[in-house]
Order: sequence, then C-alpha cells, then structure tokens
Amino acid sequence: MPSPYRIAGYAIISSDGMIADAGAVMPDALKIEADKQFFVRELDQVDAVVHGRRSHECQPNSPGRRRLVMTRKVTGTAPDPDQPNSLLWNPADAPLEQACHALGVATGTVAVLGGTEAFDLFLDIGYDVFHLSRADKVKLPGGTPVFSQIRSGRSPEDVLAQFGLEPGPLRALDDANAVTLVSWKRKAKT
Repeated sequence: MPSPYRIAGYAIISSDGMIADAGAVMPDALKIEADKQFFVRELDQVDAVVHGRRSHECQPNSPGRRRLVMTRKVTGTAPDPDQPNSLLWNPADAPLEQACHALGVATGTVAVLGGTEAFDLFLDIGYDVFHLSRADKVKLPGGTPVFSQIRSGRSPEDVLAQFGLEPGPLRALDDANAVTLVSWKRKAKT
C-alpha cells in the first residue's frame, strides 16, 4: 500500500558532507540567506516536520508547526513538554504513520530536518525528494555528517543514488558563497 505521506528531506552541507562542526553545532558559515529563504518557503507548505532533539529550524513560523522530535527517552510517542504542537517520538517503538496520526496528520508532506540519525532513518523509510544544498567554500573536518555512510568515505550524492533518488538540475543559490541546491527525487517506476 502506498504511503499517505510525501517525505521531503532538507539539508545544507559543507563541501565535505557535514551538517555541523566537530562540536555538533551548525556554524554560521552554513547559515546562508538564500538557502534560508528557500527552506522557509518550503516549510511553510509542509504538514509536519521531523527532527532529532538537537535539530531545529528557528524560523518565525516554527512554533506553529506540527512536529515529531525523535528521541529514545519515550516509548512510542509522548507529549513534548517544551512545544505544544510537538510529540516526542521513538521510531523504534512506533512507525511513522502511527506517530503522524498521534500528531493529527493523516496525509501530506513530512519534512525531515536532521540530524544524521533522522536523515538515515528516512533513507530506509523512503524519501520522495531530498533538497541538498552545498556550501562549497565551507569545510568541517571531524564534523557531523548528513548521512552516517559519509564516515566510510561515501559522498552524500552516492548515498542518495543508492537509495533510489536521482538528481535534478543544479541551481545556484549564492554565487559569492558558492552555494548550490540539487533536489534529488525518487526514480519513477517503469
């Protein structure tokens, strides 16, 4: 049975495939205004967001978004005491559909915002699209990779292709900072 959800991933990475520095903090060098504008426009159209405990989007509309916060500290789902529109979610105990239903989202687009474990989990669940922005002037040795497979020398693009996605056209977001965007989409079934 097809999923009632469209899964969309969003990440900006350094030239070496990292989403954060060695201290697990997203550095200012990855906070690019053109990417942020794209990200905000996209999130304003989704039905729910999913991210790990340390990931967040900090946008003006963030408090109003329904969200699942991945954690191992609960069984299944539980109310998030810090965010009224959020549920804490343990994917080991509750499948995505069950968690989304508990959140009040029966169908629609679910945006995956990170970190590595969240991005990895949805590789297996299946992305319909993954919007990968790359800041080619930024390098973060020893940082936090977008996908765990990066640690074994694979590129983010290799990982996305392995999981059945194909790249769309390369879009320049910020020439001065060498930031590009490629939207990887699920290969059409023939």
